[in-house]
Amino acid sequence: MITDWHFYALAIPAVILLGLAKGGFAGMGALSLPMLTFAIDPVRAAAILLPILIAQDLVGVWAFRRTVEWKLLGWMMPGAILGIWLGYAFAAGVSPLGVMAAVGAISMLFGAYRLWSARHAAPAEAARWPLWMGSLFGLASGFTSQIAHAGQPPFQLWVLPRRLERDVLIGTTALFFAAINWIKVPAYAALGQFTRTNLLTAAALLPLALASTVAGVWLVRRIAPERFYTAIYWLMILVGAALLWEALA
Repeated sequence: MITDWHFYALAIPAVILLGLAKGGFAGMGALSLPMLTFAIDPVRAAAILLPILIAQDLVGVWAFRRTVEWKLLGWMMPGAILGIWLGYAFAAGVSPLGVMAAVGAISMLFGAYRLWSARHAAPAEAARWPLWMGSLFGLASGFTSQIAHAGQPPFQLWVLPRRLERDVLIGTTALFFAAINWIKVPAYAALGQFTRTNLLTAAALLPLALASTVAGVWLVRRIAPERFYTAIYWLMILVGAALLWEALA
């Protein structure tokens, strides 16, 4: 198990954000991997977070299991599988600094997109796009999820214009990312990242992860987190810029 206090100073808030995201505050967890990248290399950080994400998915899927839009998932999953494979090929073929730069760029784009979308409604014509385009958004979501556990923006670009009810949106999101997290397992195993040290570290963080997910399910139905979201997305842009600068420098 990792014993460096610096790692846990970043990992504890990162896991709490993951829990809130899995509980319904969609998007907050995308800051988790960029935070850990300041302590360990990004591929290892993603592998440590993956078992935690899978465990957290159980809470979110169970809580919203009756509110899922299956048609949207059916069109997105084939592309997501291909995107995960492309993400694996990218991580296997470039250096850790290259992956760090990709994580930084994805973080900046994610934060900028979420800040933009908070001020602009989704274009009405997006709701009329043919259903087969869902596979293209699924591909983008699978790729960014494999690289940085940040598949939300492409997913939301496709799903949000459908104006789903809140619980249907949360349930569909929970099931989609639960499925692709399991699909990512062979890719991270092939990258040699499920070591004893990494798995024990994930296990040590798991109780906090589950508790924060339950808290997220409870909180999402009771508070309006707009200001918190804004702070998180600005922080994502800054963290992403720092990672990109470090990788390129």
